[in-house]
Amino acid sequence: MLALDNLAAFARALQRAGVPIDSTRVALAAQAAVQVGIVQKDDVRFALEAVLVSRPQDRAVFEAVFDAFFRAPQAASAVSLMAQAATADSHPREPTAAQRRAQEVLASPALAQPAIDTAELADDDSLALRASAYSRLRQADFRSLTGHDVRRMQRLLRAVRLDLPQVRGRRLAASGQGSRLDWAKAMQWAACHDGELVRLPYLQRRKQPLPLLILVDVSGSMAVYARWLLAFLHQATRQVPRAVFSFGTQLTDLNAAFRQPDTDAMLDSVNRTVTDFGSGTRLGDAVHHLLAQHARQLVGRRTVVLLISDGLDTGEPQVLEAAMQKLKRRTRRILWLNPLLRFEGYTPTARGPEVLSRCVDGMLPIHNLNSLEDLARAVAQVVQH
Repeated sequence: MLALDNLAAFARALQRAGVPIDSTRVALAAQAAVQVGIVQKDDVRFALEAVLVSRPQDRAVFEAVFDAFFRAPQAASAVSLMAQAATADSHPREPTAAQRRAQEVLASPALAQPAIDTAELADDDSLALRASAYSRLRQADFRSLTGHDVRRMQRLLRAVRLDLPQVRGRRLAASGQGSRLDWAKAMQWAACHDGELVRLPYLQRRKQPLPLLILVDVSGSMAVYARWLLAFLHQATRQVPRAVFSFGTQLTDLNAAFRQPDTDAMLDSVNRTVTDFGSGTRLGDAVHHLLAQHARQLVGRRTVVLLISDGLDTGEPQVLEAAMQKLKRRTRRILWLNPLLRFEGYTPTARGPEVLSRCVDGMLPIHNLNSLEDLARAVAQVVQH
């Protein structure tokens, strides 16, 4: 009756119908289907409804999508639902609102196509994705990824480059051109050529990457985004001087975890280290603790701060503003990476976001693969201003 391969497509159908589902619920649904077996339709229905539906108003939508999807997952349409109603009653009935939503979702061409064409995947971890599926995955919100999409996203993240801008350091290095002569090197060359200078050696200031201070919000509303951003920044900032901290109700030093060479090992270390995953947010207290206990992590006016948070702070706004102003004076720029910016027309009117919007130098949505690829350009723009 039900193949587990269809479960991800069924979850996408529910999402398009307005049922909130994330990858964790899809994984639980797969386990529930295995536990109850896939022979009796009612057993599967009740098991999936128990883990996929969290709101009473979504039950009718689940019933309509389930009935239509597993009758003809590739070609469910309004006709099939109308025919079923006509069979039960000699007078055809108008479909309910939930049935109409199910009809629209299941009739869409996007559902008929699998998210990833596995026949095109090479054995050497190459990502031969179809253009349409690849585009969909690049725009998919991290919170909406199914278990099938999570594996593909992990592979795509490895290919994302974060070419951060470089600035001129204080130390000098030999150069073929410049405005300052290297007299010591010139005397050495002259001694090797009977006192003649064949060419003039110059010095110029070395280029070096900007140091990063990464602050990651691990509160309940940010937990999913935090894990994806930690995984991405771990591999994308390997060659950059960095200091990494998480904050929820307290500040946690993640520098030891980020020294792990493997991303999975880093995430395991973070899970053991961070004790306030899914808690509230007290950014002001965390920043005050950072400035008091970890001042050496801030490299003066050269450090760029990546603040990853939705800004929904539960502390006092005066404490938050004082901490952010002090952090701003000690660093070069602060870039706020906020997943809520994905919503068109979003304005930071709550107390926490309103304070942050006045204290930061730039804001960027950070909720999907496309936004991660825009991060390097955003940092460059913030540094130049």
